[in-house]
Amino acid sequence: MSKFIVSYGSPASAGAGKPRIKLVHVELAQANRFIAAVHRHHKPVAGHRFSLGAVIDGKLVGVAICGRPVARQTDHLITIEVLRLATDGPQNACSFLYGASARAAASLGYRVIQTFILNNEPGTSLNASGWINQGLSKGGDWNRPSRLGRRMDQPMESKIKFVRTL
Repeated sequence: MSKFIVSYGSPASAGAGKPRIKLVHVELAQANRFIAAVHRHHKPVAGHRFSLGAVIDGKLVGVAICGRPVARQTDHLITIEVLRLATDGPQNACSFLYGASARAAASLGYRVIQTFILNNEPGTSLNASGWINQGLSKGGDWNRPSRLGRRMDQPMESKIKFVRTL
């Protein structure tokens, strides 16, 4: 794990019982191991542009994996997608990672960051991080007559698309 580069809150606000979340860079292999261990419905990803970790007291408590948008028609030169985000439960860790992912993407020159969540997930962390709910996607699988054999081991229902302009 690399050196800590950002903290959530000031030392004074960390206070009694309130853990300080620190941001670290994580390699894809480490992020994928975390996803495999704690993500409720998705498996690890094959590639990424960058991955971030949330650390409390030296322990990795969450990861965000950002990469090319899954939909082929989305402009991958200006748009990046949070492909996976998972934590093992600390308060504010999801919001922390969504916000950090947006700042990192903006620093790298992206103009839009997006993600999709299941229809039964509330999106509280995304709303808290300044992302905008753009409504439901169609859902379904990626198979087409010209492209058979795509993965079928993930949720196929409609998902809520969230976007943040950078």
